[in-house]
Amino acid sequence: MKFRIADVELESRFFLGTAGYPSPEVLRQAITAAGVQVVTVGLKRQLAHGAGANGFYDIIRASGARLLPNTAGCRSAREAVTLAQMARELFDTNWIKLEVVGDDYTLQPDPFELVKAAQELVNAGFEVFPYCTDDLVTCQRLLDVGCRILMPWGAPIGSGQGLVNPFALRTLRARLPDVPLIVDAGIGSPADAVQAMQLGFDAVLLNSAVAQASDPVQMARAFKLAVEAGRIAYQAGIIARQDMAVATTPVTGQPFTL
Repeated sequence: MKFRIADVELESRFFLGTAGYPSPEVLRQAITAAGVQVVTVGLKRQLAHGAGANGFYDIIRASGARLLPNTAGCRSAREAVTLAQMARELFDTNWIKLEVVGDDYTLQPDPFELVKAAQELVNAGFEVFPYCTDDLVTCQRLLDVGCRILMPWGAPIGSGQGLVNPFALRTLRARLPDVPLIVDAGIGSPADAVQAMQLGFDAVLLNSAVAQASDPVQMARAFKLAVEAGRIAYQAGIIARQDMAVATTPVTGQPFTL
């Protein structure tokens, strides 16, 4: 199941957020149970609580996972670019999950500020993972300014609604067949992760569905298996839906296709 993203070869197609866990120890166990190789961290949150608080970075380093800093909480391109530059200095990585909020109620990304920030960061040598909606035109504009990866939402962040617009996501996959696509935000259960992977997406990123579960460690394991199952099903080829019943056992002819 190996795949390449941002010139890095990975085995796990499950990316995990690190916010809101009951304790650092539960976070550590969840990362292990998930088998993830990429974890995200909100720089604003870490700065607010003090860098390195509660051994957070020790947990990440011990896990061996790559760190994907994000610009969560930013509301303008200028603010996001500044935070990304800080993240590169602090974490010694050019990877950045770019978030620019456009609406306080839905936390929907601002497409104009997002594209503006993405272009500036790409020109500055960043590998930009833009958190965007499932709008095809916005996604194309992000690719036009140099993004090589897209992270369209499944639903508003933290809502747990699952994939509210599978049609739009299928369209993205069909129109952008060679672009790494990661469903990010809104996933509520492992079934949602299976659905995303069966649509042909390259990976899934989530946080709240694990961190806020009654048992985050077991839920992390459940999502690990769901992502793997969904990817295998996609590769195996899922049968087309039919409007009418189709007999599975023929009453005439040969029982096997030769």
